[in-house]
Order: sequence, then structure tokens, then C-alpha cells
Amino acid sequence: QVQLVESGGGLVQPGGSLGLSCAASGTVFSIYAMGWYRQPPGRQREFVASVTSRGRIEHSDAWEGRFTISRDNAKNTVQIQMNDLKPTDTAVYYCNTDPPFQNDDGEDIWGQGTRVIVSS
Repeated sequence: QVQLVESGGGLVQPGGSLGLSCAASGTVFSIYAMGWYRQPPGRQREFVASVTSRGRIEHSDAWEGRFTISRDNAKNTVQIQMNDLKPTDTAVYYCNTDPPFQNDDGEDIWGQGTRVIVSS
């Protein structure tokens, strides 16, 4: 059974930094691109960035050069370092494969996410 466990969220002031981590289990994640998604308050979940096992990165416009994504294939973990955070980065952040991992019924599987609040 695939499990995705995100951690590292919290409250940070504008301009601050935060690092998120995700531990994945239940399948061979090294064959997938792993990434981060976020769901701002009142909005749909959106893609932020992903990285393949070979280090190729894809990212959305939210990236703006402020984020760094990395993964440890041996440990099935993926991290994102977010710098110069803005209030618009406030969201629940989720990790997943890119595209999102699906169960046998074709439903996307998500973890609980970790909440990031950027506010003074």
C-alpha cells in the first residue's frame, strides 16, 4: 500500500525559509518522478515541482527560482526547500509522484499534507 508522509510545515514570516520533507513507501518510487503539490485556501490543488531519479526538474511558475527540490532514491524521500516565502505560498503541501500515483480504481492517492502559513 502506497503511503506518503509529509512533514516540515509551519508558520513563517514573509521572506523566510522552510524545508519540507516527504517519506514514501509501498512501491518502487525510483522509477517515478517525485514532486510537490500544494492547495492554497479555497483553491484547487496545484503542481509545484517534480524531480526524476536522474535529477531532471519540472516546475510551475510558482517556482520563481525560490525553491529547490531534491530526492534520495535510496530512502524514497523527496524534499523541497522554499526561500523568500510569500503570503501567496500559504497552502497545504503534498508530495506525490508526477503524475499523481493512482490506486487500482484509478483514484489519486494523497497523504495528509503539511500546512505552510506565511504571515507576519
